[in-house]
Amino acid sequence: MTTTDVGGRAAPPAAGPGAGVGPQGLAPTGRGVKGGSGLTPYLFLAPYMILFTVFVLAPAIFLIWISLHDWDFLLPGKPFVGLDNYLNLFKPGSVTSGPFWSSMEATGKFVLYSVPLLVAIPMALAILLNQRFPGRNFFRAAYFAPYVLGVAVVGILWHFLLDPSVGLVNFYLDKLGIDANIPWTTETPWVWPALVGPTVWWTLGFNTVIYLAGLQDIPRELYEAAKVDGAGRWAQFRNVTLPGLRPVLIFVVTTTILASANVFGQPYLITNGRPGIETRSAIMYIGQEGLREFRMGNAASASFILTLALILVSLVTFVAFRERKER
Repeated sequence: MTTTDVGGRAAPPAAGPGAGVGPQGLAPTGRGVKGGSGLTPYLFLAPYMILFTVFVLAPAIFLIWISLHDWDFLLPGKPFVGLDNYLNLFKPGSVTSGPFWSSMEATGKFVLYSVPLLVAIPMALAILLNQRFPGRNFFRAAYFAPYVLGVAVVGILWHFLLDPSVGLVNFYLDKLGIDANIPWTTETPWVWPALVGPTVWWTLGFNTVIYLAGLQDIPRELYEAAKVDGAGRWAQFRNVTLPGLRPVLIFVVTTTILASANVFGQPYLITNGRPGIETRSAIMYIGQEGLREFRMGNAASASFILTLALILVSLVTFVAFRERKER
């Protein structure tokens, strides 16, 4: 709308809130958001990069440096030995080869026994807890509750529960008329259920929550379409649930393998590596070699080999679960 001045001439339109201002005012510069400093992203990344460098990268480099020396932190001399610590791990009959590979075997057994249970049982629980029924939130909290306990609490608790002499497990088995002299913590094969069972009870809640989050991201329309096509529960699980959970499944399998391969507290507190060194994990061996025997070079080289093994396993897991596109 235009206005006229006293002489009848049309006056210029009034400046609105978004109109530009004179050269002396706060005129827009013409720059958008992209006109900011190029250092801004790096400033946001700086706190993380500092923490990563100090607590991850620098210790990893120092680990490699230690592994190249005959390193006893109580002695002033730390001679350089090159790759001898690594070669001794692969040399039959050496001081470190037998105990190290025995601990790797124990770690592999624990991963083999625990990971399938920690992948399958939480998935089944998540599918059940994703249904609508009274008390659903209570059961969700109940299954997750053990996960908030520390490994020391879990280890000591189950050590006393499974004690062959005074443990409650053998006591109640005896009440049920079952042989109560089961050496849960001292003899094979009983030591493996004594380690795997408490671990599954303790950590399945975390994987269950992850699966629940993944299930809630699967559109309900896919299930309804599957029902229209006549698909039963198993067909819906195989063709809708599993493909929808593929990214979550990769995460769960990878993190569970890594966590199980780094097991320490359970064998240390429940079985103490018994019988003999049957259940002594790789992390237990590394800790004893470095902190009890003061052979830090051997411990560092064993840590590096374990790290490479876990990286390889993680890559294999990603390749095995990657989505294969149809040609």
